[in-house]
Amino acid sequence: MTTSADTPATRLATRLAFFVAGFAVSCWAPLVPYAKDRLAVDERMLGILLLCLGIGSLAAMSFTGVLSARFGTRPVILASSFGLCLSSPFLAIAATPLTLGITLLIFGAALGSLDVAVNIHAVEVERDAGRPLMSGFHAQYSLGGFVGAMFITLLLSLGASPFLSVVVAALLMLAMALVGAPRLLRTRAAEGEPHFALPRGVVLVIAVLAAITFLAEGAILDWGALLITGRDLVKVEQGGLGFVLFSVAMTLARFSGDALTARIGDRTTLVGGGLVAIAGFAVLLLAPVAFVAMLGFVLIGLGCSNIVPVLFRRAGSQQVMPPGLAIGAITTMGYAGILSGPAAIGFLAQHVGLTSAFWVIPVILLSVPLCAAVVTRR
Repeated sequence: MTTSADTPATRLATRLAFFVAGFAVSCWAPLVPYAKDRLAVDERMLGILLLCLGIGSLAAMSFTGVLSARFGTRPVILASSFGLCLSSPFLAIAATPLTLGITLLIFGAALGSLDVAVNIHAVEVERDAGRPLMSGFHAQYSLGGFVGAMFITLLLSLGASPFLSVVVAALLMLAMALVGAPRLLRTRAAEGEPHFALPRGVVLVIAVLAAITFLAEGAILDWGALLITGRDLVKVEQGGLGFVLFSVAMTLARFSGDALTARIGDRTTLVGGGLVAIAGFAVLLLAPVAFVAMLGFVLIGLGCSNIVPVLFRRAGSQQVMPPGLAIGAITTMGYAGILSGPAAIGFLAQHVGLTSAFWVIPVILLSVPLCAAVVTRR
């Protein structure tokens, strides 16, 4: 149940929480090449370290729903935001694989908790508002990703150390969390209401598609910089530019996503978005020069942008299981893809190379247009 009514202030607070989540995770993207060089590790070890981030997130996600139901989403959002602020600077100074792995576990746990809690909170706000808001909320996550990657890349390009860059970013996140704190809804589940259910039927299909789409986004986040710097398309200081362009394209497309889907429909959005994203990966992986590679990042962002909002909308309208439980299950599986999937890319890259490993992503993305009819069937 909700103990306070929806207001413009609560919508602002929700947008800030989504922004912080996107900002925090994108601050890590430009630091990946620095971490690899600092620790002198290969792709296999880096994949193991990235898996730590995913393990921490999944572990936290497994009980975030229960905590949100018992104590409300507000304290979970705040605790997770503060956890991100405290742990992120250590990502830039961890001197051994062990210390970086522990830091990524903590960082991932905070990120996973925030991702689940803010989506639950967003459902409450959208229901109170009585109109669609989810695409706009997810647009703030994308905007945070763009701003975070651009901010860190700019500071690094100006000669700031990775540690100083992330400390400044952490202080900005802390300020945003403090602004949003008093404006968040105070929510708690009704007594006896279940807090978790395994997805089934069409919900399972939606959840798998969400996981695949998020995996594609996670691969760009964690490996995009190494993909283009490793092929000498850009210098290491500009490694985050690809993710910046990806985030810009995704953000702009999501801000217009509700109007687009209203015009062409959910099924066409899924089919078209999936095909554009697949084309973007092909352009990126075949690019001979930096400009073409950057075009690939843009196409991937445009293609992936509205797939997940459509999947959330279809989850809310299906009749197989309660919408709230369906959204919770899909959120968990989706973010499992974005946080754990890139680790598999690292393991595969150890054997076939990073570029070859990336070709797996457009292949599995084919499932989005292929399953669009099933997901959107009334």
